[in-house]
Amino acid sequence: MLRILTHILDFFYPLFKRYLNKEVYYYLACGTINTCCDWVMYFIIYNFIIQKQFIDLGFVTISPHISSLIIVTPITFFVGFCFSKYITFRHSKLETTRQAFRYAAILGCNWLVTYFLMKVLVEMVGVYPTPSKMITTVITTLLSFILQKYYSFRSHESVSDKQKLG
Repeated sequence: MLRILTHILDFFYPLFKRYLNKEVYYYLACGTINTCCDWVMYFIIYNFIIQKQFIDLGFVTISPHISSLIIVTPITFFVGFCFSKYITFRHSKLETTRQAFRYAAILGCNWLVTYFLMKVLVEMVGVYPTPSKMITTVITTLLSFILQKYYSFRSHESVSDKQKLG
């Protein structure tokens, strides 16, 4: 499946070659696919599965927009990690567990930013949940590329990283 996607992306790359190097192109293309899937899943989960209802767990009640965020996150984590590891940053020499840990750490930070922005946009500003999710995605995507490229999927380890490993 990833090989087919890579071939499709490579087919269209000449259209963007003048403007983007291949790594940035892959990141944007894969990110766009993952983001669109995220938005569609979020919309479906929010409107048809959660049905805009609060979820009462007994010790805490979770709002429908946050419940939907909690459900969609593991799915987009897995898809996004696979895209990053096997398409965008496939030349990284770091071991998979280290990449996954770093990717998860960045996703965790992005998730917290998304959580707080969703709370503000939906509950304080009154923006609908799906557009709020879209706004937060754009904000966190910009930061993610830099962090994923230079932290999660570095092409080589620095001397200080090798010393830390002992």
